[in-house]
Amino acid sequence: MVYTRPMDPLTDFLDGPRARNAFLLQVKMSPPWSIKVEDDAPLTVVAMLRGTAYFRQRNCDPILLEPGALLLIRDPSAYVLADQPDGKPSYFIGIDQNCSGSNGEDLAQDLRTGLRTWGNDAAGPDAMLVGTYRSSGEVGDLLLSSLPPHVLIQQAENPIVAVLMEEIDRDGVAQASVLDRLLDLLLIGAVRSWTAQVPNAEHNWLTAERDPAVQQAIRLIHSSPDMPWTVESLAGRVGVSRASLARRFHERVGKPPMAYLNHWRLAKAADLMADERLTLTTISRQVGYASPFSFSTSFKKRYGVSPQEYRRRQPATGVAAPLGG
Repeated sequence: MVYTRPMDPLTDFLDGPRARNAFLLQVKMSPPWSIKVEDDAPLTVVAMLRGTAYFRQRNCDPILLEPGALLLIRDPSAYVLADQPDGKPSYFIGIDQNCSGSNGEDLAQDLRTGLRTWGNDAAGPDAMLVGTYRSSGEVGDLLLSSLPPHVLIQQAENPIVAVLMEEIDRDGVAQASVLDRLLDLLLIGAVRSWTAQVPNAEHNWLTAERDPAVQQAIRLIHSSPDMPWTVESLAGRVGVSRASLARRFHERVGKPPMAYLNHWRLAKAADLMADERLTLTTISRQVGYASPFSFSTSFKKRYGVSPQEYRRRQPATGVAAPLGG
């Protein structure tokens, strides 16, 4: 018997788009301090280590971060971290993590206090760990679009944060990869905690686990996108009627099963485009399209360009494009 690992959305996130050379930094500050971040990052993870900080962003009241707080920032618009809820920014972080002062002066080296440590006081009372994903693949976008603009989780302690703090000042072989994987684990743990702690969260595929039949249908779609799925065949596999699955899936995920299947297939295909070893015919077959023509038509409708054009715009990596790549 061949064991097939059951798939779910978070498993797919770990197996596909993930951190790659993510920007990871320990920030240590003494009041007064205020940092405005304008890096356009698709996702940032902030872990409050000690002291306190306030997070504020457009259309959002200031959020207090206390020790143990874990904040996911999915909205790429500018935000502020400060010691006071209305602190005027004195430090500015831009694209590629460039750091400047209020007069535009470069402060990157002035505020560097260690290998991956930055701030106005190495012994400051306020300290946080900041991990920034630089970009997202299409499957990563599917995950991020299911999250609110920011997610706050308060925990007494987090073992992954503790391990990250042990590793952040090391500079051994493959250290960047070690930190990337730890950051991924921190993110996945945060998403799992959020889905469990927020019973009234907006319905999407992350909350589908609350309905076993819908959860199993999503796992089938994720594990075998190449199968010629229909609502009837999915319903038969999960042991409910076609009408029941269609209704429950739409209620729980926010879209019909076939719409979700098509979205997932095209997201997987978009990430596979970065692997130049795969022909478009192979990719279309792997994600369940009967012909390259039908695949190209659906892909262009979804992304606005043909698969060939989409591929030309992607960096050549030889492997599927990861989140943070």
